[in-house]
Amino acid sequence: MKYNLFWFSLFLLYFSAIKGQESNAPTFGNGLFNLVGKDSSWTMKVGARMQILATNTWNSENGGLTDPEQNFLVRRARLKFDGFAYSPKLEYKIELGLSNRDISGASQFTGNAPRYILDAVVKWNFYENFVLWFGQTKLPGNIERVISSGNLLQVDRSLLNGRFTIDRDMGFQLRHKTNIGQKFLIREIFALSQGEGRNITTGNLGGLQYTSRLELLPFGEFLGRGDYKGSDLNREKTPKLMIAATYDSNQNAVKSRSNQGSYLFNDVGFFETNINTVFIDAMFKYNGFSFMGEYANRTAKDPIAKNSDGSATGSVVEVGSGLNLQSGYLFENNWEVSGRFTTIGLDQEITGQNTQNQYTLGLSKYIVGHKLKVQSDLSYLSQIASTDILTYRLQLEVHF
Repeated sequence: MKYNLFWFSLFLLYFSAIKGQESNAPTFGNGLFNLVGKDSSWTMKVGARMQILATNTWNSENGGLTDPEQNFLVRRARLKFDGFAYSPKLEYKIELGLSNRDISGASQFTGNAPRYILDAVVKWNFYENFVLWFGQTKLPGNIERVISSGNLLQVDRSLLNGRFTIDRDMGFQLRHKTNIGQKFLIREIFALSQGEGRNITTGNLGGLQYTSRLELLPFGEFLGRGDYKGSDLNREKTPKLMIAATYDSNQNAVKSRSNQGSYLFNDVGFFETNINTVFIDAMFKYNGFSFMGEYANRTAKDPIAKNSDGSATGSVVEVGSGLNLQSGYLFENNWEVSGRFTTIGLDQEITGQNTQNQYTLGLSKYIVGHKLKVQSDLSYLSQIASTDILTYRLQLEVHF
């Protein structure tokens, strides 16, 4: 499998090099090459991107800091294919991950194979403003998760996303949008998914997962889909706001974080419980200033995993809540300063984990928007009854 993907990647690079010699090759950031069928019945844009990350981490010790732990890695390396098939009303997207972090998580539930596929989804605009999605892709959860990792305000997503995201899954999504008056826009999304996460080959172990999201944009659409990007690179001329809420219910879930986390094994197979997650978030942008706020809350019918005799297995559902607030300002020279505050409060009696507070300062330079940028940030993580952590990160993003 690995060798097949290696040769496939080499073929794409070779083909893109050939296409790059042509006068109609895309400009930087708009794909390696764009294909159109002779009869215009299909299109494909092929893109690639990578994130190269350097990290230094210090722990607090006896009133000072320990020697730094250093880490250099390719955080993300991905290939992306999108376009339409047969009709512009039938779009598709395929995204493959190549870095170790992208493909990690192989287990008996993935056929013991690396998780190469991130997205494989078809989108059918079957009637007016109704679009039906089918395949594996991100669920309509918190806004920070839905924003591409290549379009983030800071180096990476917050602790809130790490603890509460519902990420990707396999299933259906129905999307609709409605305009009220000249500007007010309402978007509704409903998803029905397997509830096990991405690249699962063993089928549905518990019940199904149901996700509903409502987005309100009182001042109209953001420029260039700016409501799903971290910085105000478009410098909105008038204030733009999105307020949204998501409710997710994973019935008979068998993982500690809905469709994410570790499996809740017990003596007869799996412990099953209903897990519900609520997200409330907002995005605001105006003239280079951006603000994003998120609140998350997870509950479970029975958060303590049990064996058939009622004894605890030692595993629990990570119930609790989190808050993430972040803001940035983009200067005319495309340097941006940003700040983030995140607090995570899991139920201490159930999870045994204390409150975490993280403070992050970021500095970014956009050379060609999000397609070519350098980002750095400094984070201080305060943990009750635990070691505090200071982290510095520097990352280069290149997106063809």
